Amino acid sequence: MVVEVRMPKLGLTMTKGVVKKWLKNEGDKVSKGEPLLVIETEKITANVEAPTSGYLLKIVAPVGTTVPVGGVVAFIGELGEAVPEVITQPQPTRPVERVVPEAPTPPPPPTRVRATPRARMIAEKEGIDLSLIKGSGPGGLIVEEDVIKYLEEVRKKTKTGLRVREVIPLTSLRMTIAERMTESLRIMAQVTICREEVVDNVVKIREELLPLIEKEVGIRLTYTPILIKLVAEVLKEFPIINSTLEDNMIKVIDEINIGFAVAVDHGLVVPVVKEADKKSLKEVVIICNELTRKAREGRLSIEDVSGGTFTITNLGMYGIDAFTPIINPPQIAILGVGRFVQKPVVQEGRVNIATVCTFSLTFDHRVVDGHTAAQFLDKLVSLIKDESRLRAVLSVK
Repeated sequence: MVVEVRMPKLGLTMTKGVVKKWLKNEGDKVSKGEPLLVIETEKITANVEAPTSGYLLKIVAPVGTTVPVGGVVAFIGELGEAVPEVITQPQPTRPVERVVPEAPTPPPPPTRVRATPRARMIAEKEGIDLSLIKGSGPGGLIVEEDVIKYLEEVRKKTKTGLRVREVIPLTSLRMTIAERMTESLRIMAQVTICREEVVDNVVKIREELLPLIEKEVGIRLTYTPILIKLVAEVLKEFPIINSTLEDNMIKVIDEINIGFAVAVDHGLVVPVVKEADKKSLKEVVIICNELTRKAREGRLSIEDVSGGTFTITNLGMYGIDAFTPIINPPQIAILGVGRFVQKPVVQEGRVNIATVCTFSLTFDHRVVDGHTAAQFLDKLVSLIKDESRLRAVLSVK
């Protein structure tokens, strides 16, 4: 019996997936539960397992194809079994309008462009109008090579005639980031406030904890776990910033789940440390290290990137002082962290050299007022300046 392999739904918001790689070829034997192909969703890259044992009779969706959730990507069965055709939904026909005798005769419908199925598939995938291509096949039939040649010519220049050095395909992840960030700015009243402050205490305590953490868990302590613990502590005092806006209702969330941005090839992912306020610094260090490794290996699960209530994004390692982070919906705030840099500062009437950092808080003004956002930053800075309290929050015991 022939069994359909369909695009799975990996998460509540998933509507489509892109076939990134086939792990089996047509005719190969497969076992139930064996990884069959790799797909890319708006959040992660994941393996799709074979739903049954048998032979991979036909691949319906080649690499690069975008398939809606539930769409057929392949068929599995026994050798020699007939594979059904995948039928697309027919387009609704437009009703024929009644023409009065005095009206001019409408032009005839356009002649269907003659092309091979393979040529049509490539043209549809690349968004090419086949009527612009001259066919080299019998009677002007457009073949696959014609479409590829046309595509190569188009890619050599921009629409304004400028020469192109390189063409970089926009990946599904990159497109999703663009869509989400644009949507974020469209639906929210986003405001960013910045504050530069001395962070000598953070630097001092990290240097003290560095050998201890490395000895106990074998991981080098970075500033990310420290910042997660500090932000989680302050969010307990400002629950309104740990909320979301749904159906014209502000819903204050009972969990403090901190996401942190990780750069990967051609994009950015935000794994989440769940209930960061209830975890020790060592636990956060271990979780951050594991999530970062999974992110760079493309192995993050839906669970790893779901449920965030607040996000931290750090560009300090790239020498950036301040920037305007964009909120990651459905959250209502995000903290940008700049570089830790030594500068002359006035302290108690004297000019000293201190390590400073600029914190940039973007918030949704529909939910949070400016004075509340400013108080949040002030509390974060106050915690950093209070060495004894800082040590308590960052305790490794």
